[in-house]
Amino acid sequence: MSSEASYSVLKVLRSIIQEVNRAENIDQALAIIVARVKLELKADACSVYLYNKELEKLILSATDGLYPDAVGQVDLAFGEGIVGLVAQRAEPINVATAADHPSYSYFPSTGEERFNGFLGVPIIHHRNVLGVLVLQQVSASRYSEDVETLLITIAAQLTGAIATAEVSGGFAAGHDRRDGERKPLMGIAGAPGAAVGKAVIFATEGYSFNIVAERHITQDEVATEKRRYTRALKLVKADLDVMEANISNNILADERAIFDAYKMILDGESFRSGVHSQISKRLAAESALRNVVIGYVDSFKSMDDPYLRARAEDILDLGLRLLRKLLPEQSGKQTFPKNTILVAEMVTAAMLAEVPIRRLRGVVSMQGSGTSHTAILAKALNIPAVLGVDELPLSRVNGIEMVVDGNNGQVLLRPTAQIKREYRLQQQQIEQQSETYETVRDLPSETSDGFAIRLLLNTGLLADINTSRDSTAVGVGLYRTEYPFMVRDRFPGEEEQYRVYRKVLRGFHPLPVTMRTLDIGGDKSLPYFPIEEDNPFLGWRGIRFTLDHPEIFLGQLRAMLRANDGLGNLQILMPMICNLTEIDSTLKLLAQARREVQEELGIVEKPRIGVMVEVPSLIYQLPQVISRVDFLSVGSNDLTQYLLAVDRNNARVSELYDSLHPAVLLALKMVADCGQKAGKEVAICGEMAGDPTAAYLLLGLGFRTLSMNLSSLMRVKWMVRNSSISRCKEVASAALKVDNAAAVRELVAAAQAAES
Repeated sequence: MSSEASYSVLKVLRSIIQEVNRAENIDQALAIIVARVKLELKADACSVYLYNKELEKLILSATDGLYPDAVGQVDLAFGEGIVGLVAQRAEPINVATAADHPSYSYFPSTGEERFNGFLGVPIIHHRNVLGVLVLQQVSASRYSEDVETLLITIAAQLTGAIATAEVSGGFAAGHDRRDGERKPLMGIAGAPGAAVGKAVIFATEGYSFNIVAERHITQDEVATEKRRYTRALKLVKADLDVMEANISNNILADERAIFDAYKMILDGESFRSGVHSQISKRLAAESALRNVVIGYVDSFKSMDDPYLRARAEDILDLGLRLLRKLLPEQSGKQTFPKNTILVAEMVTAAMLAEVPIRRLRGVVSMQGSGTSHTAILAKALNIPAVLGVDELPLSRVNGIEMVVDGNNGQVLLRPTAQIKREYRLQQQQIEQQSETYETVRDLPSETSDGFAIRLLLNTGLLADINTSRDSTAVGVGLYRTEYPFMVRDRFPGEEEQYRVYRKVLRGFHPLPVTMRTLDIGGDKSLPYFPIEEDNPFLGWRGIRFTLDHPEIFLGQLRAMLRANDGLGNLQILMPMICNLTEIDSTLKLLAQARREVQEELGIVEKPRIGVMVEVPSLIYQLPQVISRVDFLSVGSNDLTQYLLAVDRNNARVSELYDSLHPAVLLALKMVADCGQKAGKEVAICGEMAGDPTAAYLLLGLGFRTLSMNLSSLMRVKWMVRNSSISRCKEVASAALKVDNAAAVRELVAAAQAAES
């Protein structure tokens, strides 16, 4: 074993994981693991024991070196034998002579009596022990530290592959879990509801920029390539018209506007002049398209704001559709049977619209978020959707039956008849609940003891705006102004911004619209203004960027003030404020912009000005902050993230992100109390506002203005009308004294059950 230290860890891991990922089922995956690990580490035997939750046992699931007939026949409880002790302690055990260990248990069926040296390491996935990976050798000697650390590394890297294979292929050799009892795949709840159907993988032939080479052309071919691109553009627009027509009878005009947004992107300066510019540099149309699209996709994907990050899906989808028209020989014909569950690495709104609506039952995507156009359209179509299912074994699910649980963000493969019955019953209950929510649509948003609660909308694109008449909201609590900056290859001019803002303000008039100033920079860099930082979450973003570029900021402020002329429903919100100087500097620039517009238009109404409370430092200066502005608006998503030091988009730590953490609630209480003392409005516009459980606590903490996505309005309104402020206050007071978020949820659940 003197040469084991020379092994390349990366080389070994890469080759093993690649083979495991190609396995058709878990038995094959485990066979690959034990054979390759035994070979690479020159062991005499390698085995994997997997934990069966139903049996509460560790099962010998694969081996290379022990008797193969023992697979599936040997089982141990946690703490039983050396293997069980490894699982119980969740740490390695390395001994020279296994039989001398006090926890040694002998299983004659394995033929392990000829082995002495033993090394076992736990296989852990998201804090749960999945099993134990074991090396054994005939010689009576401990494995070296190099081998031990390498085996630990291999086990840690293989956990995801084993978890994925287990979900898709059942339990290993001889101890199959009862069909349908495999653990669910977890994702993001994209659209509510539950459905059972057969998975259909969306055809991907030609649907990747990976096939596009850097093809150069002659100067004489430039005009021809531009015509090729123009023709592809026209064909894609025609396809979008057909898709929109296919679903037009099933959704409202506002949801159909998603396709208008697609066309706006196609017609935007970033696509037209960007691609033409690349072609003029003697690149073929498909190569030029790839460069432009990938540049924008990378920029959007790097953003912190989930709403804007989701726009990467739209741009990539459009780019790939153009590519299919440029390379038609790559495209394939797609068919959709009854009860289709549409599955893809990234399901887009346009893909969804290609499926006959009468055949579509659900949507599952490995990528995506609740703010994507896929989620918006799925909700409009009442199609359950689960997005961000990153452990979905895409190559092995085509044609299998699955349950899509859009309420809890789960996907179950091969469900039993009993499981299907349970989900159908659950869906009936949800539908009845939705009907109940609708009963409050035309009623005032006030609590049972007479307190009025203002419910506002969060929105961004023009295409996403649902009028207040349909939504029952009393205004817009957060309008994101970033998009006009993202779809161009330069900063938009004042006139361009004015036209966008005017449409928004006029569309909601006379209701108030709170426009957040440009929240960009750092991890939200523009394609034409790239920013590279080591820690973009704490970097040059929000108000920090705009104050450093007054020439850009003043243009935006003037555009807002001009758009408000004669309407008077504009409110301006400053993002990412961390000190008083930033507020004072912003107010100074706003006064300058107002003077400049006043010279042009005459008297210009001063809009209400607010500060977004999302940086923890601001909480300790609230009295000075609120004395300078008209209102506060809490960005609960970022505030929670910064208070808990948790990146909620990082799967490894996302379970630590919880807005009901008592520390977060205490911070929110301080903000609400400050607003009440100053007699000024304090709103909240993060995801908490749209969650009935969290919103119940917010009422008790003193918030009377909640801003949320359209899909949450009715259920929050129903909660408001079935709650009393007096009881909300009691529960909130108790919640501030408990130790953890789980206890907070129990308090709220009990209180809501008592009031309903």
